[in-house]
Amino acid sequence: MAGVTLTDPLRAEYQRLFDTCSIGASRASAVETLVSRIVAHRARYDRVATLLGVPWHLIGVIHAMESSLNFRTHLHNGDPLTARTRQAPAGRPLSGNPPFTWEDSAIDALQLERLHQWTDWSAPGTLYKLEKYNGFGYRRLYPHVRTPYLWSFSNHYTRGKFVADGRFSDTAVSQQCGAAVLLRRMAERSVIDVAEALPPSPTVTIPRAAGPPLRFAPNRVNPYGKELQAFLNKLPNIYLKEDGKLGERTSNAFREATGRYLDGDPRS
Repeated sequence: MAGVTLTDPLRAEYQRLFDTCSIGASRASAVETLVSRIVAHRARYDRVATLLGVPWHLIGVIHAMESSLNFRTHLHNGDPLTARTRQAPAGRPLSGNPPFTWEDSAIDALQLERLHQWTDWSAPGTLYKLEKYNGFGYRRLYPHVRTPYLWSFSNHYTRGKFVADGRFSDTAVSQQCGAAVLLRRMAERSVIDVAEALPPSPTVTIPRAAGPPLRFAPNRVNPYGKELQAFLNKLPNIYLKEDGKLGERTSNAFREATGRYLDGDPRS
């Protein structure tokens, strides 16, 4: 879809979807494993990120999507580093001779997409560039399907995918975790901060549920904890895993919303 630009309505769509993204229970373990693997290789992503001025987590997520976190393949498309790329984009990198280092190939891939010239790394800005990296085919041809490249394994995607170049199946289901889902879990774990360029959270009154008090308890599931976390997740810049455990991250979010930590938090 040529000419797709990050308009205000599109920005609002990305933000709304990211804010309301939840990971399917059956997929949570797989997502956790992928995120942990990305984080484990942060130092390597950082080396490329520092040279180009792009976020390390963007590189990590693209690496997961395009080459299954394999450092023996091109970041462009997962082709082996022993030769120039054969799949689209073919013939990359243009300079140098194989076998290529992963870093040199990654720099070429990111520069080819002009990611080193992009400066908006807010959640909408990042999701826009990731969708563009894969292409806007879903948005143009099958708008009833939110691209699985971003939303697979989440509540925003059920079925429908391209099963080959130019071949779409309305019943096929993506078995690859979406890039936005990886970012969402990274935000929940405080591995990354996606609040850049977003307004601060307003001060709000938290509704008090009847039943057990909402006290700081990181290792125990509070029956009403999920309700609190779901409420807090509706506020800007807050991304919590809705597991009912009222630990440090939930207490931090509670303080951002109300001005105080949860009762029982040793910092209060």
